[in-house]
Amino acid sequence: MAYEHGERAARMPEWMRRPIAREGSYATVKDLLARHRLHTVCQSAKCPNQGECFASGTATFLVAGAVCTRGCRFCAVEPGSPEPLDPTEPERVAQAAAELGLEHVVVTMVTRDDLPDGAAGHVAAVIRAIRSAVPGAAVEVLTSDFGGSAEALDVVLAQRPDVFNHNVETVPRLYAAVRPQADYERSLWVLRRAADAGGFPVKSGLMLGLGESFDEVVAVLSDLRRAGCSIVTVGQYLRPSRGHLPVVEFVRPEVFAAVEAEARAMGFAAVASGPFVRSSYHAREAATAARA
Repeated sequence: MAYEHGERAARMPEWMRRPIAREGSYATVKDLLARHRLHTVCQSAKCPNQGECFASGTATFLVAGAVCTRGCRFCAVEPGSPEPLDPTEPERVAQAAAELGLEHVVVTMVTRDDLPDGAAGHVAAVIRAIRSAVPGAAVEVLTSDFGGSAEALDVVLAQRPDVFNHNVETVPRLYAAVRPQADYERSLWVLRRAADAGGFPVKSGLMLGLGESFDEVVAVLSDLRRAGCSIVTVGQYLRPSRGHLPVVEFVRPEVFAAVEAEARAMGFAAVASGPFVRSSYHAREAATAARA
């Protein structure tokens, strides 16, 4: 999987190189996803862990279509005007989760600003379908900000997901460049409302390498902790194409370790911080640690 990370596509540093895993269940997972006509954030967002996760028999489902109504400048998911919601999608996701034998199902979504409820009802239907098809499985959802609609957000929270995730993605100073249609305070509001609902861990994540300072990252971690987050993920931004923001810096592993130390000192129950960390990477282990 190729990434462009500069105008001249300079070689990545040593710590960003690793073999692509395609053994194990890789082909089986790809075939199953194609058979059920499902999208995954692994594929749509060009996740560097796709090979590893598919090979181990897992995938992160992307629902509400594959086209996003926003055009965040870091994200590989296709922006544009989405098709109408497919009412069969919740059942197809549930069937795939059952066939994969998943005990922890991670579901994310495209932002659907074109819909009155931002697709909240659709996400809620996906949660219900998974619980019906795979009794006992934990369901983790990563949602949009629903345009700041409390009514829409509450539709998802009412399903009591086992983990609720909403990513802040970067430091507030960089929002205008990185997430021009999003709002940092609105994202914190989403997390606070989820935490106030109680009964399940709240999770968020951000990327490094976009030009943020270490102190800004620590400030974001503090904001997340005050908002009620108990799980945080921190990873390296990789440029999906030349049409996206360039990588300002490949952050060294020891800096990720320092970020993790700061987060743990603040009281986060589960922290994943490293170059290849993504929101759903080892999600089951993080959720188990948070619940413990």
